[in-house]
Amino acid sequence: MADATLTAYNVKTKEKNVPIQDAVISRTAKGGYIAKGHDGKGNKLTSLLGEEKALAAIKAGKAKQDW
Repeated sequence: MADATLTAYNVKTKEKNVPIQDAVISRTAKGGYIAKGHDGKGNKLTSLLGEEKALAAIKAGKAKQDW
């Protein structure tokens, strides 16, 4: 996967595809992946990810691993 940028929907400002800053990827109870971070303006962001995208973001250095 060439593009490992993590984006999410900002519920507060209703913006789509907002880049997640300082992302931390963790595993969910059912084995999925979730990225948590912020948008740089103080708003928290979360996004559910597939395994391929989550591991690509960790490998590219765009996110930290939490497990």
